[in-house]
This record gives sequence, C-alpha cells and structure tokens, in this order.
Amino acid sequence: MKTEKAINQQGFREKMAAYRRNPFSLFLAALVTLSAVITLAVLVSLIIYILYKGIPNLKPSLFAWKYNTENVSMMPAIINTLSITAMTLLFSVPAGIFAAIYLVEYAKRGNKFVSVVRMTTETLAGIPSIVFGLFGYLFFNIYLKWGYSILGGALTLSIMVLPLILRTTEEALRSVSDTYREGSFGLGAGKLRTVFRIVLPSAVPGILAGVILAIGRIVGETAALLYPAGTAPQVADGLFSSGRTLAVHMYALLNEGLYTEQAYATAVVLLVLVVCINALSSFVAKKAGVKEK
Repeated sequence: MKTEKAINQQGFREKMAAYRRNPFSLFLAALVTLSAVITLAVLVSLIIYILYKGIPNLKPSLFAWKYNTENVSMMPAIINTLSITAMTLLFSVPAGIFAAIYLVEYAKRGNKFVSVVRMTTETLAGIPSIVFGLFGYLFFNIYLKWGYSILGGALTLSIMVLPLILRTTEEALRSVSDTYREGSFGLGAGKLRTVFRIVLPSAVPGILAGVILAIGRIVGETAALLYPAGTAPQVADGLFSSGRTLAVHMYALLNEGLYTEQAYATAVVLLVLVVCINALSSFVAKKAGVKEK
C-alpha cells in the first residue's frame, strides 16, 4: 500500500503535469493563492495594529460601571452592545427564518410575489447603513415619538440584517435534499411536520452561519445607530432610553479627539468581543451539524 507521502507526491506530480499542459491554469492557481495570501496578510496586519495600539492603553478604569470624563469607561457600552444585539436577533431571526420557509417550502414556483420579495431583499441588502439610520430616526424617533432609544436602534438594525438572514436561510433550506422531504411524505407526515421536524433541523448549520454574519454586522455597526439610539454613555435603563454601543463609543471618543488612546483600547475589546461571539456561534453551528448527521 502507498504511504501518505507517496500519495501526496504523486498528486503533486499530476498537478504539475496538468499545469504544463495548460499554463493558464497555473496562472489562475497563482492568482488565487496570491489573493488568499493578501487577504490573510491584511487581516493579520490589522489585528496586530489594533492589539499593538490598544493593549498598552487597557486600564481597569475603562471597565468601571459608570462612565465619566475621567475614566471614559466602556462598560456601559459593552452592556448596551449585548442588549441591542439580543433584541435585534429576537426581532430579525424569526422573521427571516419564517419568510425563507415560505419562499422555499410554501410559495408556488413562478409566483410573482416571490420575485418581488427577492428583489426587495436584494435591494435592502445594498442600501448603505446610514440610510437605515436616517429611516430609523425619522420613523421611530420622530413619527412614533420614541426619541433616542435602544429599542429604535434594535428595530433599525433588525431591518438592516433581515435580508442577510433571509437569504442565507433560504440557501440553507434549498441545500437540503428533496429526498428528505419525499421520505417524510412517504411515511405519512404532513407539510408542516416535514418542514419543522426534517427540513429545518437539517438546515440549522447554514442558518446559524447567517446568524453569525448578522451578529458581526450588528456589533460593528455605527452609522445605523447614531440617529435612532443616540450616543448617551450610560447603561440604558429601559427600552426607550438612549445608549451607545461599543462601536459608537469608539467613534465618539475619536470624534472628540481627546481620548484617542482609550479609543484604541475600545477597539481591542470590540475585536475580542466579536471573535468570542463568532467562535461561540461557530461552535454551536458545528455541534448542531454533528447532531443532525
């Protein structure tokens, strides 16, 4: 039997022979490799720069429970970030999943309404976040007279990430083989039971991947929250109270020009928070995928 080293060498020789027969393939392979290296280099350099500038400025006073001009604490912003993220997911995830289930499982093929929904979703996905922020301000703050509130900010972000969750859930449902549906129908299960007991659990890893992307966008969003939620530095004491997230907090510190070092420290905490949330979500998605298999 061939060893793993021999198999790898044979594969390498076959690959090089294919490149000699078609030099353009070698060019494309080099281009793809170079693109991957550049992407990785940009990511690593960005992380190193943030850690280099921010870690020396991390101080215990930055994690005080109350914000003032002396400690410039980011703890209220951390709590507001978690609150707004949870509320946004509470509003957007069920709506996105149920809409995707309708489009994939219940809507008839060639339905014009489905085409309109998909076109609207693609349009919403391409709108700049500042436009969502302006809409949230005009509708929630002015029309509904909520004022600056984390509820208005969460609803604004829900509208913004809804297309992302809907499209990723739709693709996840489409990736489930039709044999699952046919087998369920053959055993006498109805449409509703088939969708929620067979199709939806099989699509959980893909759905959670979309939720992970949505969380990353929620946590790092600034423009969509400036107008609806405001920039109050304290912990929001209610749904209709103003509060800033970590990203808005960092923007406010840099905008004032007096707390640049603290802004870099905030960037480190924001980076760690995003990585931790994504790692936790990825772990849950992986466990869900293993469980379904």
